[in-house]
Formats: sequence, C-alpha cells, structure tokens
Amino acid sequence: MTNRKSSIDGFIPRRPGSQLGDRHAGGLDAAKAEDVSYRPTGLQPQDQPVLKRSELGIARSDLDESLKGIDNVDESKKERRRRKKGQPKSKVRRIVRWVVILLIVALVAAGVWLAYKTLTAGGNVFKGNLLGLVQNKPLKQDANGRSNILVLGTSEDDPGHQGANLTDSIMIVSIDQKNKNAYMISIPRDLEVDYGEPCLSGYKGKINVYYSCVGGGTDNINDTREALTKTANFVGEVVGLDIQYGVNVNYTVMRELVSAIGGITVTIDSRDPRGQMDANFDWKCGAGDWKVSQAERKRRCPPNGHFIEYPNGPANLDAEHALYLAQARGDAVNYGFEQSNFDREKNQQKIVKAIREKALSAGVLTNLGKVSNIVDALGNNLRTTFEADEVQTLVSLAKDIKDQDIQSISLIDPDGDNPAVMNGNAQPTAGMYQYDAIRALIKKKLSSNPVTREEAKVAVLNGSETAGVAQTEADKLTAQGFIVGDISNAPEGVYGAVDIYQIGDGKTATKAKLESMFGTKVKTTAVPFTVSEGTNFVIIFGKPRTTE
Repeated sequence: MTNRKSSIDGFIPRRPGSQLGDRHAGGLDAAKAEDVSYRPTGLQPQDQPVLKRSELGIARSDLDESLKGIDNVDESKKERRRRKKGQPKSKVRRIVRWVVILLIVALVAAGVWLAYKTLTAGGNVFKGNLLGLVQNKPLKQDANGRSNILVLGTSEDDPGHQGANLTDSIMIVSIDQKNKNAYMISIPRDLEVDYGEPCLSGYKGKINVYYSCVGGGTDNINDTREALTKTANFVGEVVGLDIQYGVNVNYTVMRELVSAIGGITVTIDSRDPRGQMDANFDWKCGAGDWKVSQAERKRRCPPNGHFIEYPNGPANLDAEHALYLAQARGDAVNYGFEQSNFDREKNQQKIVKAIREKALSAGVLTNLGKVSNIVDALGNNLRTTFEADEVQTLVSLAKDIKDQDIQSISLIDPDGDNPAVMNGNAQPTAGMYQYDAIRALIKKKLSSNPVTREEAKVAVLNGSETAGVAQTEADKLTAQGFIVGDISNAPEGVYGAVDIYQIGDGKTATKAKLESMFGTKVKTTAVPFTVSEGTNFVIIFGKPRTTE
C-alpha cells in the first residue's frame, strides 16, 4: 500500500530531493511547463474547472526572471551612484566651459565696441569714406617734396578763458616722406598781418585772430574744416609755404590725450639756472583763497606753492601740468621765460614730441583701455583736413621718423651767419609786414636742394658788351635755388665766356653745381677787384676782348 504524505492546510509536502521553490510534478508546475490545462484533483471530471497557464501561479522561471530584475536594479543603482559620484567633475567642466565662452564673447564685444568707436571717431576726425582707413595713400606734397601741416591750438572748450576765440598756438609741421625727417616751426601768435578782409580787429591785426575770423572754433565739423583750409592757405602765404593740411586741437584733446597715455616727460633747459616758473597758475594751488594758508599751498604744489615750477632737467608731467606748461610764458614774477612767447612755443614743441614718443610706445598701443581713451579724445575734439585713406601713411611716418630727425626752426635765434628774422616783440626784424627774411630762412631749412641749404651768396656781373646779361643769368640762378646778391657790371677788363671765383672754403655743393652748369672750373685765386662783404662766389659773364 502506497504511503501518502498528508498535506497541511492545502499545502503539499515537499518531495525528497526537491528544493525550495520547486513545483511538484503533475501539479501546477507540470501543467504550466507543458502549457496544458489542469484540473484539480478530488473533483469529478464534470465538476473540475479547467485552469489555463495564464491563470496558474508563480513558476520557477518567473522567479528566475524576478531575480534577474533585482540584479538589473542593483546595476542601475550602481550606475546612478557612479554618475552621482562623478557629478562635481562635470560641474567644474561646465563652469570652465561657460567661463571660456563668456571670455570669448567679452573679447569679441570689446573688439566690436572699439571698432565702432574708432570708426565713429574717424568720421569726426578725418574726411572721406571710413573704409579708407585700411588704405595707405601717400600724403600730398609741395614742389619741394614735403608735406606741410598747420596745427592750431584753441581754448573754446575752456569755460571762462579770456580770448577763447583766439588761437593760442600756431605751429607748422613739415614732413619729408622719402627721407623720413620733420621740422617744427612755431609762428608767434602776436605776429601782425594783413587779413585781406574785414575781421574782428579790422583789416589788420594779430595772426591769432584769423582762424576764428573765417569761422573756426565752432561745433560744426564742415565749417571747422573749411576754416582750417583757409587758415592754412593764409599762414602759408605769410611764411612762403604750400601748406596742404590743417589740424585743430583744443584743451580737452591735450588733457585727455596726455591722461590716456599716462603722462609725459619733457626736458627743461632754461637759460635761468633755477629752471622755469610761472606764478599765473598758482590759483590751482589755492592762491587767492584766504582759507588756504601758505603751508597748504606748498603741500598742494611742492616745493614752493607754484603749479608750474620745474628745475632744469627731465620733468614728469600729468595732463594738467602739460596743459599749463604749454601756456606758461614770461611775466614780472616769473623766471626762465625771458623770451616769453618764444619760450612758450619751445615748450609746446617739446610737449608735442613727448606725446608722440609716449603714444607710440608698445605699452600704450597694446593697452585696450588706453587706446580707447585716445580714440575718445581724438574723436570728440580733434578736427583735421586729412583724408581717411591718408591716415595709415601718417601713422607710419610717425613711427618711422626718429626723434633725432625731428628738428625745430627758430625765428628769433640767429642762424649761422644770419641774424634773427624776428625780434623780441614777435615782429619781423625787417619791419612790420616784411616777411622776406622769414620766408628765405624757412625755404633754406626745408629745401632738399643742397645748394639752397648751403645758402651761398653769389655776385653776378656782366663783363660783356651786351646789356642785361647779368640780370638774365641771375634770374636763372635764383630759379635753381641760388641766393643772388650783387647784380651789376664788371670792371673794365678781359674776361672769358664765364669766369667763376670762390671766396673762402666750403660750400662744396654750390661749387659743384656751378661747375656743372657752366662747364668750367671754379677759380680759388683772388678776385681781381673788390666785392661786397659776405660774398662766396663771383660769376663774370663776358668774352675775350682784343686790345688796340
């Protein structure tokens, strides 16, 4: 008799060798495994319900699948933990990436902003299409191959300034593009001239009135440029130069430009051993204010309470000190300005050179902030008649011309054998409105002709029997740049076709030119008759004569 193991509460006892979770054969497990219907035992066939596989309980395969799912959940949790653990590194990378992007955007924005400011400023400063800024057109030249620029300093932007409609400084800058040199000529503002038209002071007056007389110093850019052109032509007639360009700067340009480049250094070389001092600007130290003591004035303006006071030697200037040194001149309480306006003009030339030198230094041109300030200063206040496509050439010349190749032409100091062409009252030594000596000096200094620069004095004599020969030949020599003195008849004698004598040594360029022109050697023997003092060459035009 087969022993049956009883079930408890409907559970079937586990067969020997079976494992936890196994299904017993013949029951649900077997039916499910074979995908067949199952009828529970203990019921008659007609009463036994048929259960399909889908209605059966949990099988072993279901447990296996569930266990796999648990493993997958664990793996998912591990992956999430790994991502969570690496999250800080991801944040750092994102932060770095955004910082780099922001920096790039900032640099691009700064470049666009600077370009916009430059183009806007360029439209105010220069004439023509702003696209011309990328071109390199040569500057206009005179017949001598030089580009001449008239620079006018005005004070219309200085509230309360007396005579704000007058030109404070008048300077000519002459540039040789080929030989890379430049000259600066300061024209005294008190020089008396004939305007040729009615002006503030009538038809005649000081030259510093003319610019405002023809419409300069206003806010209208076109009017200012037209006034610059007229003034350049007028000053050019006075000094005998073809001036192609005009520039107008005001106090704001000086202040902002010097401030933008971080100050300048000039050398004080006064004839006074104490240096230079102008007490007219001591109000900036508190002078005239009863609440400011002498000690406080000295504290504000060391060492002696004067705003403009410098010993001889290098002087470091900020914007304000550069501006007021450019205005300083002689007065009863001042020292170091014995030539008054002329000493002031010399300081102005030093300041111009110092600004150029500092502005071209690498430390300024590579500094975005300083360049921006310079652009602002130029764009808001500087006015010129330069074309936009000439700017590149102008900047290149400013870089290429060495400091030692920038010289000054003084109209008050004697030049070699020549006396001063202007007196201490800023008038021509030859007399009021007599500018010939001034023109000759400037022509000599700026000429590329070595004959003109040597300034040899030539006497031209007619030794022939034909009238007018001396004058005809003298005119030819003058056109070649020679300075012709005496023009007359030679004493009775026998002369060759052309006899040339040199008195004294040197003047080699003049000697070579005369020999080339006339096909004869210059004689160094004594001239057979007396000539005027200071004559360097004597030219006699004649022919051999027969004696009876």
